[in-house]
Amino acid sequence: MTATVAVFREDPYAPECAATVLAHATLETPKGPLTGLVLDRTVFYVEGGGQPGDSGVLVWQGGSTAVVTVLKDRGTGDWVHVPEDGAALPPVGTALTCRIDWDRRHRHMRLHTCLHLLCSLVDAPVTGGSVSAEKARLDFDLDTAPDKDELTAKLNALIAADHPVTASWISGEELQANPDIVRTMSVKPPVTPEGVRVIRIGDAVDFQPCGGTHVRATGEIGPVRVVKMEKKGKLNRRIIVEFAGA
Repeated sequence: MTATVAVFREDPYAPECAATVLAHATLETPKGPLTGLVLDRTVFYVEGGGQPGDSGVLVWQGGSTAVVTVLKDRGTGDWVHVPEDGAALPPVGTALTCRIDWDRRHRHMRLHTCLHLLCSLVDAPVTGGSVSAEKARLDFDLDTAPDKDELTAKLNALIAADHPVTASWISGEELQANPDIVRTMSVKPPVTPEGVRVIRIGDAVDFQPCGGTHVRATGEIGPVRVVKMEKKGKLNRRIIVEFAGA
């Protein structure tokens, strides 16, 4: 379990926060070891659930360094803020400011929320998904893909309705009693000391466990379009969406 307080979880709109360096940590990755910082608090989203880790900058007295992502150490549970190659790291105990690339994060929030709407419109289990700043996709255990234009129209109708988006917590026992709210086939939602984080859209649009960052209301997403549907196996259809405007 990480010792880092997740500021982004309670306030996804916070662009920065004060923090202190707890440790230097090295991650083993397929591309080789990466050394970064473990902080006591962070506004940086840690990569997971198909959403990328945030990028941004850490600033302290006399120095700064760009952060390219934040990754979870699967062994220790620590959240490691990975700097750009060759960057100098401040020593343990340094007080600093975390500042995310807000424009990139906000696009992640908009598209992640859009995927919840997509999930509400396709009545099939989810087999995978991912978000970027340009596009997002969900894979469904589905034999026939829906009509692309019709799905686009339904998505934009839900967006234009400006449904409120709220986050709350349920207990692990409540999750066990309501297993149907889990739409993903292969990934189980994490149970934390606080319980299981759930996202609700409107009164009955969507309700499911999710640890990602989301906008306050669907109208903030803006117009989108379904750009591609791909067959990924006998019973697997990939649906890709992107912003229709800037």
